[in-house]
Amino acid sequence: MKKLFLLSAGLVAAMAVASCDETTSTAGGSLVQDEVEIVIDSTFTVSGRAVDNDLVQSRTVLQLLGRIDAEGYGSLSSDIVCQYMPSAYVDTVGIKPDYIDSVKLILTMFKDGFAGDSVVPMGVSVYPLTRQLTSPIYSNFNPSGYYDSSKLLGSATYSGLIDGADGVGADNSGNIYKDIAIMLPRQIGVDLYNEFKTNESTFSTPQAFAKWFPGLYITNSFGSGRVTRIVSNMINVYFRSVQPIPDTDPQRDTVLYGTGTYLAVTPEIITNNNIAYKMSERLKQRASAGEAILVGPTGYDVEFTFPAREIIARYKAQSNPLSVVNTLSLTIPVEEIENDYGLMPPPYVLLVKKKDKEKFFSGTQINDDISSFYAAYNSTTKSYTFSAMRDYIMDVMSRDEVTAEDEEFVICPALVSFFVNSSNNYYSYYYGTTTSTTVSSITPYVTEPVMGKLDFANAKINFTFTKQTLGN
Repeated sequence: MKKLFLLSAGLVAAMAVASCDETTSTAGGSLVQDEVEIVIDSTFTVSGRAVDNDLVQSRTVLQLLGRIDAEGYGSLSSDIVCQYMPSAYVDTVGIKPDYIDSVKLILTMFKDGFAGDSVVPMGVSVYPLTRQLTSPIYSNFNPSGYYDSSKLLGSATYSGLIDGADGVGADNSGNIYKDIAIMLPRQIGVDLYNEFKTNESTFSTPQAFAKWFPGLYITNSFGSGRVTRIVSNMINVYFRSVQPIPDTDPQRDTVLYGTGTYLAVTPEIITNNNIAYKMSERLKQRASAGEAILVGPTGYDVEFTFPAREIIARYKAQSNPLSVVNTLSLTIPVEEIENDYGLMPPPYVLLVKKKDKEKFFSGTQINDDISSFYAAYNSTTKSYTFSAMRDYIMDVMSRDEVTAEDEEFVICPALVSFFVNSSNNYYSYYYGTTTSTTVSSITPYVTEPVMGKLDFANAKINFTFTKQTLGN
């Protein structure tokens, strides 16, 4: 049963605790007549409903590639269109076009960086874009008309396995990764070299470079059962030259090798996960029946009305001019939804005022704890807790009139990134290697299939304030 608790004590006396249903009491005696009471009110209720979320705006360098059909979730496929940030410098000193040996597209995934089956072989094909990408760009983007299907640049087969695979290594934090290498035409490297030699201004900005090289379309060519999270996307040019060894008789030669990473996907350029999702009928039926189902990357958000006016009325009825609001938090339990691929609730969710959601995701924003908040999924308690809502209720209290818009919120899956060791680590959310709480960005969640049911019937709002009573 939800309770309203009151903590009461004298200013210099030890604090004691008493509880009752929506009543107050003063437990123990007071050494002075001034008295401080800490009121804890958790009697508020809230309910939510699933609402369609058919598209999201990609604002992340994380890319999703593959296809999955999960019972209980539905079918999801994702391919990629992307521009490239060029290097400001291409090595032409002592290098000739003839030295260019090969060119590879390197797509990097972390160990276990996928949803689905690690063993099933999947195919990836790469095509050049024939025109520049639009901006803004959304998950329902159709690449038809932006590439020529007859001009295949390269293809490869890959799995999610790490042990015994080629291209496996570890980054500076010890995270194991695997490179998926797709051989591209050598001519790409030659053209890159010649363009830098003759028109260096092409490399001055990503916009100028996109006019010369619009980018790539990267798509799943065959296979189903896995969607892979691509954390790095770059194009390497490999050099090989035969050089004489000085002062050798008879003359001997040596082979010199070099690698230039001249193109990469970065936050500054346009990249997009083109997502197609067919929701399972079971999820649709549960949402239609009134359950607060949350599904991502696309699918369902959850809308609800936060009882701000009720909280303020309760506060005004019990407080006095010396009262101070202490805390306000919201905890929502989550029920995992059964499926055959172990899909989980989102690792993070964003709680944002409904009227502000589009504006929030249209730019690079972080939570302000007034109109937007984030919470991490607690797999132990199976819940989300928004613990820093005090500034929100204080902001609403300061207004002459509280409107319905002040209470209307939406919860949606989100990708939260953090600053780590004074540097921006875009993937710390995934491995949880940071103890920092400094958020660097919150973007739409386009990382993997996720779903869960928000249990508003057992959600808990905790509101606490201190009330001081002055003696005569």
